[in-house]
Amino acid sequence: MAEEAKNSGGTGAVVAAQSHSSAEAAGGTAVIAADAVQNPGLPPHRKRVTDLDPKKAKSAERTVYTLFYISIAGSLGAVLAYMFFPIESGDPMAIRLHTLFVGLGMALGLLAVGIGAVHWGKALMADHESIDMRHPVPSDEETREASAEIFKVADEESGFSRRSLVRNSLIGALIAFPLPGITLLRGLAPQDRDPVQMLKHTMWTKGVRLARDPSGVPIKASDVTIGSAFHVIPETLTHEQFSEMTLDERGGSDNFLDAKAKAIVLLMRLDQAELKELPERESWSYDGIVAYSKVCTHVGCPVALYEQHTHHLLCPCHQSQFDVSEHAKVVFGPAKRPLPQLPITVDDEGYLVAQSDFHEPVGPSYWERLK
Repeated sequence: MAEEAKNSGGTGAVVAAQSHSSAEAAGGTAVIAADAVQNPGLPPHRKRVTDLDPKKAKSAERTVYTLFYISIAGSLGAVLAYMFFPIESGDPMAIRLHTLFVGLGMALGLLAVGIGAVHWGKALMADHESIDMRHPVPSDEETREASAEIFKVADEESGFSRRSLVRNSLIGALIAFPLPGITLLRGLAPQDRDPVQMLKHTMWTKGVRLARDPSGVPIKASDVTIGSAFHVIPETLTHEQFSEMTLDERGGSDNFLDAKAKAIVLLMRLDQAELKELPERESWSYDGIVAYSKVCTHVGCPVALYEQHTHHLLCPCHQSQFDVSEHAKVVFGPAKRPLPQLPITVDDEGYLVAQSDFHEPVGPSYWERLK
């Protein structure tokens, strides 16, 4: 019996090995078991209450467009709160109320349109299972026609064209909810003064000495060697003097840092033979020393990197490059105009001083520019 079982087992092993070898030759390395779990298919479809009861469907529709109208009210409420709760006074309570009501309005606008869209999809749009088959690319003409038909069917199933109240309220909510953000942009500029005029003036005036930033120590022409670069501010830019200045003397800026941001300058000295100055600017430099605004004309980043061998200034934000040897013209990057030049000279004591303010607005280009 043992011998027969051994013989039988050996034969079975040979047969199994032969079957396995033939399966690999015929169907690759995959072996499909005879008792594999079968695909159970999709579960039975369960209709929603809105599919069975027209009154429930109508109630869901009212809920959706009511939420969209609430979104519109919240967005417009944020705009009104911005108008009726001003913060220009700087009063902490006014700022708190402004933040509270503007924030509540924006939150309501976004939250209501989101909940309304989700409720629309769950309660009113077509609720049936479908299988989306993959197709090779590019699509042929028949497939493109089928895609157009899918959009048509989707429109019919969602009721976008048929449910006019839902559609129109959604469109209104989508139009209204960006309005608070757009309105808040108005707060970036003073409401009682023309921001264009403010950008055209800084604290530089005739005779103001160039001083090191941040120490405020005046700079003599003899201190500036070829290849060196100085970060410069007006000597008058100190907290003590700033508080006593008039608005015009501050360059139109109420805030110390705002005034400094417009007035910052880079000072460099080149070999006089390497300067390619415009004829009308030959008197704006002194013995190879030139001064240019430190504010990039692209988006206002500080142009603080100087490469003395190429005479290039580099903006680290978006890699705009300006050639100092040729009136700081743009040689690379997204900036569209040269850095504004500050006309300079020396006083009786040998200190570098400004001849005047910049002759053009500093900072990024904007649509009101005349040049």
